Amino acid sequence: MNRREFLLRSSLLASAGVLARSSLLAQSPAASSTVPVKTPAGPMQPVVTKFRPLRRGVGLFAGHGGTIGWLSDQDALAVVDTQYPDTAAVCLAGLPGRGDRTLDVVLNTHHHADHTGGNGIFKPATRTIVAQANVPQLMLAAAQKAGTVDKQTYPDTTFTAAWRRNFGSEIVSAMYFGPAHTGGDVIVHFEKANVVHLGDLVFNRIYPVIDRPGGANIHGWIARLEEAVKTYPADAIYIFGHGNPKFGVTGGHADLLLQRDFFTALLAHVEKGITAGKAKAEIVALENFPGFDDLHAPLPNRLQGNLSVAYDELTEMKS
Repeated sequence: MNRREFLLRSSLLASAGVLARSSLLAQSPAASSTVPVKTPAGPMQPVVTKFRPLRRGVGLFAGHGGTIGWLSDQDALAVVDTQYPDTAAVCLAGLPGRGDRTLDVVLNTHHHADHTGGNGIFKPATRTIVAQANVPQLMLAAAQKAGTVDKQTYPDTTFTAAWRRNFGSEIVSAMYFGPAHTGGDVIVHFEKANVVHLGDLVFNRIYPVIDRPGGANIHGWIARLEEAVKTYPADAIYIFGHGNPKFGVTGGHADLLLQRDFFTALLAHVEKGITAGKAKAEIVALENFPGFDDLHAPLPNRLQGNLSVAYDELTEMKS
C-alpha cells in the first residue's frame, strides 16, 4: 500500500469514529467499546463490543447476540449475522475499512433474532441479505409468536443447499446440510482466508439452545457436526455463535467434536432412562451433565431443556 492510499484509509476510519485499525493495515489488537443495550427483562445494561481480526481481511465482532463474522478488503465487504439492532449499529459504523462503502452481502446463518435482529440496520447499506430457503418462514413464525412481525427484515435472496460467490480476492460460500440447531442452519466459509462461521452449530462449552419448534433435531445436529469436520479443513479457524468466556468463540475440529460428544451422551442418558421406565420429569431433573464439567452452569440453565428435547425426540422416533 502506498502512502497516498494509507492516508486515505486512515482518514475514512477516523471520520467514522472507528477505534480499531483496519485489518487491511495490520492484524492489530482488537478495538472495544461499551454500548448500553436493552435486555429481555427491560432494563438497560452495558455490553462490551469488540472487533477482532482473524486473517486475510476476515474477523469477528462480539457484542449483543450471536457472533458476527466479517470480511473487509479493498474490493469487498461482507458480514455474517447481524445480532440485535443496538450492536448491529456499532458493527456497521465501525466495520474496519468500510468508510461509506456499501456492503456486498449479509448472510444469516439461521433465523433466530440474535442473528437476524440487526438486518434492518444493515439493509440500507447492503446489496443483498442471503439465507437458506427455510429461514424467512421460520423468522415469520417466530416473530408471530413473539409479536414482532413489524420489526423483521427478511433475507431477499435464498438458496436450498449451496450458495457461492466471488467477492474481490475472497470466495464466500454457504452450505446447508440439514436440520440441526434449527431447520435452516448454514455453514459459511471464507475460502481463501480459511475461516468457517458455524453460526449456532457450536455453543462452545455452554449448554446449547435446541429449537425443536424451529426445526431442531439432535440426531441431525450430530450428523451436521461430523459432516463439517469431514468437509472443512482441520487448519481452518472456526467461529462459533456463542461460547463460554473461558474458551471463547473460535476454535477447531476438537471443539466441534466435543459438541457432538455432548449430544451423543445426552441422547444415551435419556435413552437409558426411558428404557428403565422412568418418567420424563425424573429424566430431565439433572442440574449438570456428568463428564462435561466445562459446560456446567448455575441454575437456571438450559440443561433441563436439552434433556426435555432429547426425550421428546426419542419418544417420537419410537412412536
